[in-house]
Amino acid sequence: MSIFGSMKTAVSGMNAQANRLSTVSDNIANVNTTGYKAVSTSFSSLVLPSSGGNYNSGGVQTSVRQAVSDQGDISYTTSSTDLAISGDGFFIVQGPDGTPVLTRAGDFQKDDEGNLVNAAGFQLMGYSYDSGAPAVVVNGFDGLVPVNVNQDGLTAIASTSGVFKGNLDSNANVAPVAPATLPSANLATTTADTKKVSMVAYDRLGNKVMYDFYFTKTSVVTPPPATGTAATWEVAVFRNANAATGGTTSFPYSAGGAVGSGSLTFDRDGKMLTGGTLSINDTTTGQTIAMDLSGFTQLGAAFSGTGTPNGQAATPVKDVTIDGDGIVYAKYEDGSTKPLYRIPLANVASPDKLTLMSGNVYSANGQSGVTVTGFPQTNGLGTIKSGALEGSNVDLAGELTEMIEAQRSYTANSKVFQTGSDIMDVLVNLKR
Repeated sequence: MSIFGSMKTAVSGMNAQANRLSTVSDNIANVNTTGYKAVSTSFSSLVLPSSGGNYNSGGVQTSVRQAVSDQGDISYTTSSTDLAISGDGFFIVQGPDGTPVLTRAGDFQKDDEGNLVNAAGFQLMGYSYDSGAPAVVVNGFDGLVPVNVNQDGLTAIASTSGVFKGNLDSNANVAPVAPATLPSANLATTTADTKKVSMVAYDRLGNKVMYDFYFTKTSVVTPPPATGTAATWEVAVFRNANAATGGTTSFPYSAGGAVGSGSLTFDRDGKMLTGGTLSINDTTTGQTIAMDLSGFTQLGAAFSGTGTPNGQAATPVKDVTIDGDGIVYAKYEDGSTKPLYRIPLANVASPDKLTLMSGNVYSANGQSGVTVTGFPQTNGLGTIKSGALEGSNVDLAGELTEMIEAQRSYTANSKVFQTGSDIMDVLVNLKR
């Protein structure tokens, strides 16, 4: 047995406990750091070959383990831009150098340019809706841009499509067959056997444009056939602003008459057979609005109709909201919303093997596996919670216990070293 060997073993023990104390101090220091993941020290023995009755003391070596995959507690805040992930996945952020990295720290706030930046200065990345609904790039970070929630000024969106649905009373009278009595003829002799409902859409400047829809039953087959058309209705659309201002009827409308018309047919069960679409061609605004009428039925109930076009009036942004799917919405003063960005999440096969970097961010490496990107609540990824933060997963009581154990073990190893030193003094004094 080597005295020097036992002293070196004691030194390795002290170094190991010092490393253990370092991880403990890091954990305690970051106990209140948003999204921080605890680290711990693992010990493994280092054995030297021995022979006969001689034992060569080896030592101990350490490695650091990360608890990245352990969920921290989620607490709710008053800021809608604070984000927490419930489940697997990481936010994709970028630092000043523009390199994308991963983090669980979702304490985002607007900077002076409107970008969402967390406490460590990393910008949140997402896909923009500028070119329509975004698609995720599963094997890379291409297409990601900083999420900017600066929506100053007014925003107007022209109507391009809409949905109109309801019920046409099957007991309605059939209009006289003379073409001049149908609303599409736009004459003062239009029949009274018609139903009218109006819908508001928006032009390119955000002005409201009201359209009047007229539904008139033009034919019915008695008795209704087992298959094929049992009843036919005409639908005609006019600009409300062009309605006649005198008399007892809105007809005739001025400025060219109907801006859209079509025919709806129903079977004997009141289900629509044909005519589920209608195009509004408004020469005044220069817009074309594709209307979906497939939701209409013809049943023995009172007439009803409701329209929901897209588009938006010229209104200011009141707030920004983020839902569980990661979609960032601008909420306008009139209550309407508009999607701006969609925030993806990324994950790796072994999160605990990620490379930890300053700022509580991670990068992938050969041991963690490649980064896979997806939208929240897909492919095993978690949910984004707005107005919430994920806390550190550090167990403070456990860390204090670790600290005491590390201190005692360090002291014990130092005693071994001191004992070896005393034995060396004995050997030196033999010569004296």
